[in-house]
Amino acid sequence: MAIIVNGERIEDQEIQQEVQRLRPSYEQAFAAKDPAAREVQLLDWSKENVVERVLLRQAAKQDGAAVPAADIEAAFARLQQQYEKPEDLYREFNAVTDDSIKAMIEVQMKVEQKIQGLYAAVPEPAEGEIRAYYEENREQFTTGEQIRIAHLVKYVNWQTDEPTALEAVTQAHREILAGAAFEAVVSKYTDCADNGGDLGYVVRGQLVEEFEDVAFNLSPGQVSDVFRTRFGFHIVKLYDRRPPSVAPLPGVRGQIVDEVREQKREQALGDYLDGLRSKAKIEEV
Repeated sequence: MAIIVNGERIEDQEIQQEVQRLRPSYEQAFAAKDPAAREVQLLDWSKENVVERVLLRQAAKQDGAAVPAADIEAAFARLQQQYEKPEDLYREFNAVTDDSIKAMIEVQMKVEQKIQGLYAAVPEPAEGEIRAYYEENREQFTTGEQIRIAHLVKYVNWQTDEPTALEAVTQAHREILAGAAFEAVVSKYTDCADNGGDLGYVVRGQLVEEFEDVAFNLSPGQVSDVFRTRFGFHIVKLYDRRPPSVAPLPGVRGQIVDEVREQKREQALGDYLDGLRSKAKIEEV
């Protein structure tokens, strides 16, 4: 099946190439969807993408600003450096001469100019848009519960077997229970003495699950029992606990501006393509 866009024929091979390009991310995003329905939608989206590229290319060729010949030559020279043999370059672009490849480069540059022109016309996010995005997406700026912890660890590996590691950590725990300062015992026994074993503030998801299950159930000032993870034996001390919190707007303003700006640009490009489509003659043959 082919598609004809304003008289330009798009062969099925190009559509199938787009299907294969989209498939990995598409199947991951819609894994729960019925496989047959998923294939139909994937094909439809691929057709849409290809048609939009053709419409944008046609518009850029028709009314795009001229591209300096020197820019085209420079881009072609950079492209040549990426291929050891000229025939590999021709095969990649389905071309037989340098001029045909340069023509493709010129069109692509005009397309990029067209897109950049659309983006440049988009106004910067207004204060009201920034605040609305912040309020509507507060969960995006919420930090989960944080705890500040330090740990003592003896790794179980080719240097230290399990009984030896367990005995060392058990002895360290005895000394802590007898009144020795946790920090002093860490420096004496641990295999990871950076910052005296202090890991600073962490949130769930940063550490292995079995470690977090112990650490997040301690109270400030409390030292854990000896416990095992896939890495070895540990003791953890919890120093402080912070409840979940929402980052204040000033701290995330730059992130929001970038996100809103990108949304506005995508909307502008989408509106432009919709306008091209509304005037185009598109047939499936």
